[in-house]
Amino acid sequence: MADEVKIIECPRDAWQGLPRTIPTEEKISCLRALISAGFRHLDAVSFVSPRRVPQMADSEIVLEALRAELGGVEIIGIVVNEKGLERALAAPGVSTLGYPLSISPTFQQRNTSQSIEEGRAFAGRLLEVTREAGRKLVVYISMAFGNPFGDPYSPVAVAEEVEHLRELGVGTLSLADTVGRASAEDVRQLFGAVLPKSEGIELGLHLHSAPDGVEEKVRAAFEAGCRRLDSALAGLGGCPFAGDKQVGNLPTERALAALEALGARSGPPHDALAMPLSLTNEIALKYGTQEKEESGS
Repeated sequence: MADEVKIIECPRDAWQGLPRTIPTEEKISCLRALISAGFRHLDAVSFVSPRRVPQMADSEIVLEALRAELGGVEIIGIVVNEKGLERALAAPGVSTLGYPLSISPTFQQRNTSQSIEEGRAFAGRLLEVTREAGRKLVVYISMAFGNPFGDPYSPVAVAEEVEHLRELGVGTLSLADTVGRASAEDVRQLFGAVLPKSEGIELGLHLHSAPDGVEEKVRAAFEAGCRRLDSALAGLGGCPFAGDKQVGNLPTERALAALEALGARSGPPHDALAMPLSLTNEIALKYGTQEKEESGS
């Protein structure tokens, strides 16, 4: 429907950068609460090197524990290489593979240890494999609103990447503001410019943001035609490259309230969020700061 927005809840992005390890049992409990609340699209796990992202080392164990509860729930698992692809295909419940492809060469190398050319080739490989395996693929165009590295950037480059991926056959794309620098007007202009060039693609937004301006960004996205939006309860997470502790994910509870005010239909009702929001706040409090001996203070 024209006024329906698909909400992708992103506990994986919320958890992956926390400095203290979240016990597996608490991840399972939080994901179970999200499913019970009515979330049907979860960016839940990643299959990357445990050395690089130790917080996600138990992805298979978490999914195995929830195997019986995943019917009708889209589970997105992030992969960046062949090893991760192998793990994702073997894990229970992973219905969609996610791959971050940056238009910033510096970030692509830092995030995936690949060049942009290698990344495009891997996206093609993922497309083939997911089709054969009956899975879906979402590609995230990271640094879609600019980058802090001085790499060349323009909205035209974003549109060209979208066209390239559409021609390749990718059916779902998400424009990512990796470092949370976009204003509401930036969101409106970029999404509005790219949407006409993405015929046949489900085009979404994965916005990191400081607390100020969240509702304005959601409104701008909706009015520009966005009907797929990534968010995380309490705004937990974000990218460590942002260089600003105030930059996290879009808070789901605020995004849903903003969409409701716009007359849009989206995720679970507000009264269903109490339990998963409480668990998320507990995780942030317990595992979001360094222990004293680790921080040296």
